[in-house]
Amino acid sequence: MNAPAVTLETLRRLGEFDTCTVANAIESFRVRLRNEGFSNSSISCRIPKLPVVVGLAVTLRVKSSEPSMKEGYYLGGPDWWERLEIEPSEYPRILVIEDVDHHPGRGALVGTIHACIIKALGCVGVVTNGSVRGLERFEQYGLQAFSAGVSPSHAFGHAVAAGVPVEIAGMRIGPGDILLGDRHGIITVPAGIAPELPDAAMRFRAQETRLCDFCASSGFSPPALRRLIETESSGR
Repeated sequence: MNAPAVTLETLRRLGEFDTCTVANAIESFRVRLRNEGFSNSSISCRIPKLPVVVGLAVTLRVKSSEPSMKEGYYLGGPDWWERLEIEPSEYPRILVIEDVDHHPGRGALVGTIHACIIKALGCVGVVTNGSVRGLERFEQYGLQAFSAGVSPSHAFGHAVAAGVPVEIAGMRIGPGDILLGDRHGIITVPAGIAPELPDAAMRFRAQETRLCDFCASSGFSPPALRRLIETESSGR
């Protein structure tokens, strides 16, 4: 992985906000279309009570439905995690696994032992269009999981490529991309505006608080709410 395009402090600050707030902040910079850069409903957060995870993407392509050309399976050797070439770093990583089978998710690509390995490699979460298993260990380690499904078996899982762009849940993710995830899903963070996003997110959070507090107040009325929204919008 090349040198990160973001500082650790920026990642730390981004992790103070939920994905919805950061998505709103990204929209305000108009650097991409509003229907881009976030996961669709084809994957779900498997441990919603865990806090926000933020990290740099490490990518892998795998298959699970059919046997590998080589003897063994995904868990049977170090092939998959050695190919990731993750070097020791203070930067948190998020492992992104694209199952390229015709019917992804037949086998669980990440399970109990993988959770241990991924955690040891400095990952804070895993994202896959396939399946996962052993969620108890994920929760125990504070390792978040986003997947299309769950499965009791690993089937024939094996790695086919590492360090390449992948496509998952409507997102194209490359190695080193900045990812933020929580119970709502995953978003990609444009590196060029990442240092400015925490302050923008703070403004959106404050605005939401003011609007919600007003709705709960004795002064609430639809006309008054309209005036407040117009005032808030003109102040951006």
